[in-house]
Order: sequence, then structure tokens, then C-alpha cells
Amino acid sequence: MRSRRGSGILCGTALVLIATVTSALATAPDESAAAIEARVPLPEPADVPLLTPANIGAPTGSAAPTPAAPAQRAQEPAKDTRPALASSLSAADLPVAEKLRDVVTGRLDRLADRRKERSAIETFYVARGFAPLWIENTAANARAKAAIARLKAADADGLDPSDYRIPDFGDRPEQLAEAEIRLTLAALTYARHAQSGRVHPSRFASNTGIDVNPPVPEPTDILAKIAEAKDVAAALEEFNPPHAGYKALRAKLADVRGRSSDKGSQIPGGPQIRPGTKDERIPLIREKLGRGDNGDTTYDAKLVEAVKAVQQRARMKPTGIIGNGTIDALNGPRRDRDAGIIISNMERWRWLPRDLGQTYVMLNIPEFAVRIVNGGKTTFQTRVVVGKPTTPTPVFSDAMENIVVNPTWHVPESIIYGEYLPAMHGDPAVLERMGLQMDQNADGSIAIRQPPGPKNALGRIKFNFPNRHAVYMHDTPDKHLFAHDKRSYSHGCMRIQNPSMFGEVLLSHALPGQGYTAARLEQMYGTTEHQLKFRTLVPVHITYMNAYVDDAGTLVIREDLYGIDGRLQAALRDEDRRVADIAVPQRQSPTSNARAAYYAQFGNGNFFGNGLGYSRPPGAINGQRYYREPSFFGLFR
Repeated sequence: MRSRRGSGILCGTALVLIATVTSALATAPDESAAAIEARVPLPEPADVPLLTPANIGAPTGSAAPTPAAPAQRAQEPAKDTRPALASSLSAADLPVAEKLRDVVTGRLDRLADRRKERSAIETFYVARGFAPLWIENTAANARAKAAIARLKAADADGLDPSDYRIPDFGDRPEQLAEAEIRLTLAALTYARHAQSGRVHPSRFASNTGIDVNPPVPEPTDILAKIAEAKDVAAALEEFNPPHAGYKALRAKLADVRGRSSDKGSQIPGGPQIRPGTKDERIPLIREKLGRGDNGDTTYDAKLVEAVKAVQQRARMKPTGIIGNGTIDALNGPRRDRDAGIIISNMERWRWLPRDLGQTYVMLNIPEFAVRIVNGGKTTFQTRVVVGKPTTPTPVFSDAMENIVVNPTWHVPESIIYGEYLPAMHGDPAVLERMGLQMDQNADGSIAIRQPPGPKNALGRIKFNFPNRHAVYMHDTPDKHLFAHDKRSYSHGCMRIQNPSMFGEVLLSHALPGQGYTAARLEQMYGTTEHQLKFRTLVPVHITYMNAYVDDAGTLVIREDLYGIDGRLQAALRDEDRRVADIAVPQRQSPTSNARAAYYAQFGNGNFFGNGLGYSRPPGAINGQRYYREPSFFGLFR
């Protein structure tokens, strides 16, 4: 199609030609037609290619592309958008890498259930150009063999080797590529189980007070560590807890499994064996307790403590006197039972923080004991009273911030709504007799407190680590309870037998150079509250270890006070544990449960604004307003 400009040029040329011809005819009438035609100017032919559809709409001045011939287009290869393979791959490993790329970029979700692991595996193999980690020259390499040996020995760590599937490598590239991924997944699972456990505590934590978040390793970090390690077996083993308590149980697990027979040499019955006496059966008793047989027939003090531990496990009175009942307990089959208890306690060690702290407090509920540890050594230990099975002491970690001398007891809501308010409906003067004072908070809830003094439920000293469970360690006026072997009497708080010495040792770490001694703390006793803020916070770990190795190297197994160990053993035996280490939503807090239960039984009334003439009283203590008039209790008559 001609353009307007071209048409205009042609039209102008035609007019010029017409004018020229007309002029010629007018000036030379006798000239021949041929001569006239020869004198007419003609335009030169333009050397321009014909227009094509591709030229339409092209920018001015741009050259029109020359289309490729059909044969030429067919020969051009399609651009490969897949991640690149490593240039260093050997000829033998290249086919495996190609298949590995296919698996990672297209079929990884078929092998890996967990999103974070899929993402980490893809990132890991893309970064290394799909060079296999476990395969060389179409076979499992030394790294793979070391990892497989570690996974097969997982039972030594208290884990289950069947959780870590060892792949069949085969010989074809696609088989080798899949085996590569499966072994990587097995290593990731082992590392996760070794560090944070096979069962997340939230799976069975209901009504047990367990509030812990095991330290789960990142898959990216696991892969980086095992890829960089010269000794991959050692790298995998390092994911297990580094704590001395865990390692001691691991050694005892090997001892228990190494027993050839629990029946073995039986201890014969006979007269009682009392501490300090000699008896021909003592060498057999030493052998049963793993204390060796040195031929000594003296029933010495160390052996007495080991026998007491056996008596406690058998729910006998731990007198240390060996009668026929104790002999039966010593002769009875224990290998499988002991192994199961050791494994479940090893699992709970995985729930603790990897770094307990340079100086820390650790309270063990089934042991009824608390200790201060500095630099890995116990610097102080004393007895404690813990929560009843119906009001268990929670299992968690926090940090101690201060010590309060002459504390005020602010009663937890779980006790207010679960016990005190219901009691007042039957005995309105009960709080007054106990020296407790009550007020109503701005939100309508009830607050109850007990001022400092010799009868205060917290005693003279409170060791404070603020937490959502509203529990802490403290003194107690009920000193007689420490004489009991089983000391589970509290609502969840932990009562310390020797609080002034406990405070002295704590303050030597938290406020060094300040000169706080037990005597100085006791001189501060009175009715005025004193708060000693720590310069350095002290980690606190509330644990539940009913199996542990004592300072003498003896395995001690204690009563499963709250049933936590039995429930964990059952969970560990469950064959379907694919997602057992994933947390589940937690139940409602005990405080909310107690308040809701009280309102359901007694109604949700406002004690101070219910139309009976009672209002918030004047006066304030520590920023809180408290009601003191005895007439207030008439509200519940």
C-alpha cells in the first residue's frame, strides 16, 4: 500500500510531465512523437525492499528483522532454565547429579513430609550444583558408611534405629539419586530427635504442668554441619544433649542392656543385715547393684545408700536394713524396666536448654531436692517440698531475678477461685483467721494477700523468678514436712529447707562482693519487705528426672510422682511417631479453669458492687487497696 506522501510525489511528477509535454507541443508542432517522448524525464527506480506485515508499526529508523528460515529455527535448542550442575562433577557422578536434580526440583514432596526440610534440602543441593553428598563413583562413599553406622547405633543414645530408614543404594542413577535424598532425610530426623526428642512434651502435657519448648535444630544448620564435618558420625552424635546427667544415664543404659541375665546369682534369704555388720551375702549384693565384688563382707555406708535407693524404688521404707523383702527386690527382674525408665529420662534431658548457664539452679521434683551448680559442680544442695499430684509443680526453665526478705504472699488465682472463695461460702471468717486480706481488682476479679510475718505461707524469704505459672521457691513455717521422705504437699510452689544458706550461696554469684551471708539475711527478718535485686540473673531449671546417677555413680530410680514418666514411655513405644515431635496447642491455663469453675458453681457476681452496700474501702498498701473490716465477710452468710 502506497503512503500519502508517495502518492503526492507521483501526482506532482505527473503534473510536471503534462506541463512539459504541453509546452513542447506548443513550441514544436512539427516534432515527431518519438523525439518528444525521449525528452520526457522519468524517475529513477528506488532500491527499497517491499513492505511486509512485520514492518507495520515498527519504530521509525529501526531495521526490519530478517526472519529465519524454517530449517534454521528447527535446529536452535530450547533454553534450559533448570539450576546448573556443578562443573567439577566426574563422568561417573554426572548422571546421578542429573537424576538428583530431577528429584529435588520435581519430586521432593513425595519423599519429604516436612516443608522446612524440603526447603533446606533444595537450597542445599542447588548450592552445591547437585553434587551428591553420600555417593562417589556410583556407590556409597565413606561419609555415607559412617553416617549409616551412627544411625544403626542410635539405640545407644536412647533412640530407635527403626526411625531412620537406611536406603538401598542400587546401581542405576535414579536409584542412587533417591537413596541420596533418603539418607539425607534420615540424618535430618536423627539430628532432630537427638537434640529435641522423639515426642514433643505438649503431646501428653495435659494436667502435668509441663511447659517446655525443646530446642529444635534448623535443617539448614544440620546439613551445613554434616557437609563440613570430617567425621560425620561425631557430628551427628553432637546433636545429643551435652549435659553430664544425660551422659551418665547413657552409660547406665549400656550397663543395664549388658546384663546377661537378671536371674543370675540369686541372693539367698536369711536374717536381716544391718548397716555396719558383716554377712557372707554382701558380695552378691554388691554384684547386683553394680558395685563389683571385692570379697568385702562389710555392709558399709556407700552400700547402705544404694540399698535405700532400691527400697525406695520398691516403695518400701528406706531404712537400709536388708530383709527378705529387700532381697526379693534385689533379685527381681529389672533389665527391661530399668532400660525403659532410663530412656524416657534421657528423652527429658533433650527438653532442657543446651546451655544451662555458668551458674544455675536445678530443682528435681521426684528427688525432692534443689541444688546450685557453678562451673559444672554442685556448690549447695538442700531438700524441698513440691506440689501435690493434684496441683503439680510445673516443669519449665526461667531466670531468678531477686530475693525478697519478709515477702508478702499474693495468693495465686488458682487458689483464690479453687479453694479460698468456695471455703468462704461455708466459713466467711476463714481468711480473717488466717491473717489474709482481700480486695477487688479493677477488672472485677478478687485479690487476696498475706502480709509479712512469722506465719506467712512464704516464710521469711522468697526466691523470685516471675513466670506465668505464678510459682517460685520460698521458705515455709511448716519445717516438720522436711523430715518426710515423700514431700509433695504444696500447690505448686517449691519450699526450701535451708533458705538462708540457699540465699547466701545464690547471692555470692548474683551479687558478688556484697557480703550477704546467711546470718546477715536472718538479721533482716521482720515485717518490712526488702528486695535484693540480682546484678546477674541466675537460670532456674525445674526438672522431672525420676532416674538419675548420683554422686556415688549409682543409678537411682524414684517414684513417678505425677505419672509423667509412664505416659512418656507409652508415647515412645507408640509405633506411629511420624509427627510425634511436632507441638500441639496447649490446654487452658489452670487459673482460667479455676475461675470458670468457681463462676459456674457460685455465679459471676461483683462482691463489692452487688447492691448490698459494700464498696471499695479506703487506704492503700504497696499501691493496692485491701479490705480489712470483718463486716465484709457477712457478704457470704
